[in-house]
Amino acid sequence: MADHTGPSSSFSSIENQEFDVIIIGGGTAGLVVANRLTEDENTRVLVIEAGGDRKNDPRVYTPGLMSQLYGDPEVDWDYVTPPQPGLKGRRLGHARGKMLGGSSGINFAALFYPAKADMDAWAALGNPGWESESVQPYLRKFHTYHAPTNATTDVVKLDYLDHSIQGTGGPLQASFGDSYSPGNQAWMEAFRALGYEMNNDPITGQAIGAFTNSHTVHPDTRERSYSRTAYYDDETAKRPKLHVLVEALVEKILLAGSDGSVAATGVQIRTKDGEHHTITAKDEVILSAGAINSPQILELSGIGQRQRLESLGIPVVIDNPNVGENLQDHPSSHISYELADGVMSADALVNPEVAKQLVALYESSRAGPLGGTWLSGAYIPFVDADGPISDEKIRELVNAHIDGKRLSPGLKEQYKLLCELLRDPKQSSGEYLYLPFQINMRDVLSLSGIMNNKDIPGQFITIMMMLNHPFSRGHVHIASADPTAKPIFDLHLLSHPLDVEILGRHTQFIEKIVSTEPLASLLKKNGQRIPPGRSAHSLEDAKDIVADRVITPFHPSGTCSMMPREIGGVVNERLVVHGTRNLRVVDASIFPLEPLGNIQSVVYLVAEKASDIIKEDRKE
Repeated sequence: MADHTGPSSSFSSIENQEFDVIIIGGGTAGLVVANRLTEDENTRVLVIEAGGDRKNDPRVYTPGLMSQLYGDPEVDWDYVTPPQPGLKGRRLGHARGKMLGGSSGINFAALFYPAKADMDAWAALGNPGWESESVQPYLRKFHTYHAPTNATTDVVKLDYLDHSIQGTGGPLQASFGDSYSPGNQAWMEAFRALGYEMNNDPITGQAIGAFTNSHTVHPDTRERSYSRTAYYDDETAKRPKLHVLVEALVEKILLAGSDGSVAATGVQIRTKDGEHHTITAKDEVILSAGAINSPQILELSGIGQRQRLESLGIPVVIDNPNVGENLQDHPSSHISYELADGVMSADALVNPEVAKQLVALYESSRAGPLGGTWLSGAYIPFVDADGPISDEKIRELVNAHIDGKRLSPGLKEQYKLLCELLRDPKQSSGEYLYLPFQINMRDVLSLSGIMNNKDIPGQFITIMMMLNHPFSRGHVHIASADPTAKPIFDLHLLSHPLDVEILGRHTQFIEKIVSTEPLASLLKKNGQRIPPGRSAHSLEDAKDIVADRVITPFHPSGTCSMMPREIGGVVNERLVVHGTRNLRVVDASIFPLEPLGNIQSVVYLVAEKASDIIKEDRKE
């Protein structure tokens, strides 16, 4: 077998090789599975990644430069939705990492953890073994925790952290920095004044209140830690049975047999030179292409809704209309506020000279604000301008907007669980984020506009509100049999009226947050805000801001849901595609319900658990 020490874009590097397992997608989840399976030196694994290896790209390894990656077709799939009726016809850009490491190489590096109730809801949807008690160990397995300094602990009030329950030997590095601003400190103190002081370490899955999250940044190098550097490091790359082919597009999975006993025998690929090749898998194929590309590849391979596939001339292998459905993301409203004179934010980076100096500082000494992503957050139950909403009012809203008689069996089960979470005052229906820059995304398709679209001069902060458990459902489907054509990616944001009601009320609470000391004193009195001249004090005004300004933090999931087939599932609790014997999906597409917060921790959890499942099944 040819010697190799890293990824290759040349088909000759794997020609005439035999593989036990083929993994489609070398992203966040795919590299985890590749690493864990090749811990057994007898398992031959091939990873096929459409993007290149970008670990030496400063935009990737520098945490504070991530927005420069968005919209670059070399590193970002750069999807765009159709016009969204719930957003006044706006279209939304959606960044997806196109590189080894996938979206873990372009995200905000924020490490948030799911609620126990989120995982218990997964188990309740027909997935034994996925309840919180069973998956909690995987939250510690994937990372190594580096405790904050005493100074950082004091500034951003990290006394709630329990250092004894963090990850100690995982590949991913989780740390805190030392460049937190007065805004981060004021955020924590304002929520304490509002009665939402953090009551637990968020990794426990039972946390309400304000927090400052760790980020996936190596504490020594101040470089991004992501699946490429964590799970496919130099030593792992030397494993003789692990091969990684980059810049190769999987056109379809090769399938044989009939529904119920279909076998995945390999894949058909197109190299960067336009050559077509087939590669055989002896044991199984694992699809880890993400919540948009995984359903696309299934449909191109003949697994999906019969009518759709036949209309495109694709032979139907398994008729499963659930493929590509149940798409979810966190709709996020936001308001930006001008800071008082003399108070600075990351908006200073719009000045080319300032940006140049900070880049030089980071490159020379790994110091300064570019070595982290300085967010703070808060998990808050259902609130409005006046505070917590009563159970009676929540019941009234649910009854007004959910008609169980008109729901499919799968959605009926999902909505039952979502309503239980919404009514529980110990669960967070909204996640608030403190962002040290302005957002002006009204007419911006590319997410590069998050930090680069500075139409309004001045120094700003943004308060963002993410709806943790949306009721709206979208879809991803192919519109062509051409594997190079992008699928239709339609989020259907705010298509369910209950999302508008919940998000509108949570957005009202933003005004309460910014009027609370000491945060209020950081803002300029009668200063500018974005959207200009508008407030969210009334519910109607808040709903209008929601429709006008909602974006997503690119957390798509659910399109190959882990549920029984009869209630909307694509894979079972062993992550095997229904109707097949040896084809699995391992990525965020298997989430039956969107968990709260930024989802990268849950993707790592899924990949680690999937690796154990696959190892168990391979022994049988």
